[in-house]
Amino acid sequence: MCKTEEEKAAAVAKCTQELQLSPRQLCDTELIMIGGFSPITGFMDEKTYKSVVDDMKLPDSDLIFGLPVVFDTNDENLGPGTTVLLKDGDREIATFEITDKFVPDKPYECLKCYGTSAIEHPGALMVATERGKFYLGGKITGLNLPIREFDCKTPSEVRSTLPAGTDVVAFQCRNPIHRAHYELFTRALDAENVAGDGVVLVHPTCGPTQADDIPGDVRYKTYEVLKEETHNPRTFWAYLPYSMHMAGPREAIQHMMIRKNYGCTHFIIGRDMAGSKSSVTGEDFYEPYEAQDFAAEMAPKLGMQTVPSLNLVYTEEKGYVTADQADQEGLHQLKLSGTKFRQMMRSGEDIPEWFAFKSVVSVLRDHM
Repeated sequence: MCKTEEEKAAAVAKCTQELQLSPRQLCDTELIMIGGFSPITGFMDEKTYKSVVDDMKLPDSDLIFGLPVVFDTNDENLGPGTTVLLKDGDREIATFEITDKFVPDKPYECLKCYGTSAIEHPGALMVATERGKFYLGGKITGLNLPIREFDCKTPSEVRSTLPAGTDVVAFQCRNPIHRAHYELFTRALDAENVAGDGVVLVHPTCGPTQADDIPGDVRYKTYEVLKEETHNPRTFWAYLPYSMHMAGPREAIQHMMIRKNYGCTHFIIGRDMAGSKSSVTGEDFYEPYEAQDFAAEMAPKLGMQTVPSLNLVYTEEKGYVTADQADQEGLHQLKLSGTKFRQMMRSGEDIPEWFAFKSVVSVLRDHM
C-alpha cells in the first residue's frame, strides 16, 4: 500500500491504461494489497500459477497455497510491460505492473482445484464462463481500499484487536449464522487443543459466492445484529473481502492460510466445508469429511491446528447436544431443513428460536 498521497500520484503516473475491476477481481486485489494473501504481492505469473494448480504450493518453496490467484482478461493487446490503473467505479484502487500473460488450461485447472472440470460445479462454471481467455501476472501496488457497506479490516488491524499470546479459533461462514452455528463456534473453545483462555474470530466472507447464496451486504447486516444480540466477550468479529470458489478441500486450505495471516492459530473445519452440489444431479461433489481430513493432514505445514466442527442437534430435553449423545440417550430431536426455513420465511410463519435468532430473522425478512 502507498503510504502518502505523493506515493500514490507517482504510482498512478506510471499507468498507461485503466481497467474496471469485476467484483471477484476487486476482492482478490484487496487481499493482495492488505496482506490477506501474503506472501504473494501480485497476481500469479504462469510459473506460480502452475505450481499452485499442480502441487498446491508456491514455486521453489514449501509454502502452501490452496488456490491460484489470477487476473483474467479478454484483451488481446494488454500484456507485459504495461502498468494498468485498476478502478472500482471512479475510485482508484491499485496499479498493476503486468509482467506475464498466458493462456491457462482451464479444464485442467478445474480438475486439479475443484476435482472436476464439469461446469455443473459452480467454481468450474465461474472459470469457464466468467473468466477471460488470458491470465495476467504482475505486481500490485495499493492506492485506496474499496468503499464497502461493511468495513473489512486489514490483517494487521485484526491482529491488533486480538488478545496477545492466546489461541484464536477462526470460524468461516458465507451464510447467516443460526443457533447451531453459534453453538458450534462457542463450543470450539472447549476443544482439547485450544487453551482455556482462547477466543473465537468469526470471520465471514462477504464477497461473491455461488448464485443462490444471500447477498454479501444482507449477510453483513445479519452479523452486525447478532454481534449486538450475543455480546460475547470471547467472540471477535471481522469481515473478509473474499470470493468463494466452492472448492471443498482445496478451499479449506486457502481459508486456513488467509486466517493465519489474520492472527488465527486454529481453524474450525465444518462438515462439507466450501462444498457444492451438482447443478444437474444435485449430488455433492465432495465427501462430508473430505475437507476435514485434508485440512488435518496439511495443518502442520501451515503452522495451524484444526478444530473439527461438532455435529450438533437440538433436542427437547437438553437443547443442543452432539448427535451421538442424542442417539445414545434416546433424546427427541427437532429438525428444520433449509428449504422449510425459507418456506416459513416467505409465508410469514414464526421461526422457532432454537433454530434462528430473532434479530437475524428480522433482517432477512426485511430484505426478502
